Amino acid sequence: MRIKAFLALLFIIISTKAFSQVIITTTLPDSISHWENSNKVGLDINQVAFINWSVGGNNAISGVIKGEFDRNYTKKNVNWANELILRYGLNSQEGQEVRKTEDKIQLTSTFGYRKDTISNWYYSAKFNFNTQFANGYAYPNTDDEISGPFSPAYIFLGIGSEYKRKDLGLTVYMSPLTNKTTLVLNQTLANKGAFGVDKAIYDELGNLIKSGKNSRTEVGTLVTAQLKRQIFKNIMMDQRISLYSDYINKFGNIDVDWQLQLDMTVNEYVKANIGTQLIYDNDIKSTKEVEGEVVTAGPKIQLKQMLGVGLSYTF
Repeated sequence: MRIKAFLALLFIIISTKAFSQVIITTTLPDSISHWENSNKVGLDINQVAFINWSVGGNNAISGVIKGEFDRNYTKKNVNWANELILRYGLNSQEGQEVRKTEDKIQLTSTFGYRKDTISNWYYSAKFNFNTQFANGYAYPNTDDEISGPFSPAYIFLGIGSEYKRKDLGLTVYMSPLTNKTTLVLNQTLANKGAFGVDKAIYDELGNLIKSGKNSRTEVGTLVTAQLKRQIFKNIMMDQRISLYSDYINKFGNIDVDWQLQLDMTVNEYVKANIGTQLIYDNDIKSTKEVEGEVVTAGPKIQLKQMLGVGLSYTF
C-alpha cells in the first residue's frame, strides 16, 4: 500500500510539473516585429589651404550635413515604405560670403497591397513632399532670393501600381492619376510668377492690383523608378528617376528628375560618395545676372554634381 501511495504521489507531482511547463510555454508573447528601421547620418568635409603658393589660389572649406531615415512595415500582403532625406551644405571661400551648396528636404511614403504573398505587384498610393531649409540666391547677388523654404514646395499624391523586387533592389511605380501641388509661400517670388504660379497683376503705373498666387495644382501621370543595389564590393548604387506630365497644361511635356549616387565604403565610419542630379521642369525658369540685375530666362536643363568624403554612422 505504501508503494502504491508513493507512486500515486509521484505521478501527481510529475503531472503537475508538466502541466505548468505547458502553460508557461503556450503563454509566451509574440516578439516578432513587422517594422524595419534604418537611420544614417553623416558629414562630408572638403578643404583646401595655401601658404606662399606660387601659382595662387583661395583658401576654402565646405561641408554637407546629411541624414537618411527609413521606416518600412511589411506583413503578409501589406507593405508601407517611408523615407526621409535631409541634406544641407555650405561653402566658405576666402574673399567671399558663405554660400549654400546643398539644400534638400524630401519625404516619401508609399502604401501597397497585393493579392497574395507571391506577387511582386501592389495596388499603391504614394505621397511625396519636397522643399528646402533656407533661401537660395543667384550668387554673387544676395539681395534678391530666387527660392526659399516652401518656395517652392512640391506635393505629389496619387494612386497606381507598384512593382517591387527586393532581391534586385528594384521598385517601379506607375500612376495614371496624380495630383501635383506647387507651393510658393514667399510672396515676392509668387508675385514674379516663380515656379509656374500665376504672377501678380499691376496697373500701368506699377501699382499692385492682384497679388500672385501662392499655389498651383495640376493633375497628371507619374512614373518613378529606383534601383538600389551593391554593384561592386563596398560600392552601393542608388539610382532614381521621376517622370511627370500634366494632363491639362501641355500634356506630353515631361518633368524629369534623375538622380544617381554611388556610396563607397572605406571602413565602418568613413565613406566616399559621388552623385549627380539632372532636373528639367518647364515651369522653372532660369535666371541670369545682367548689369547687376537678375533677369528671368526660359527653362533649362539643371545639372548638379557632388563628390565628398566624410563620416557616416548607421544605427
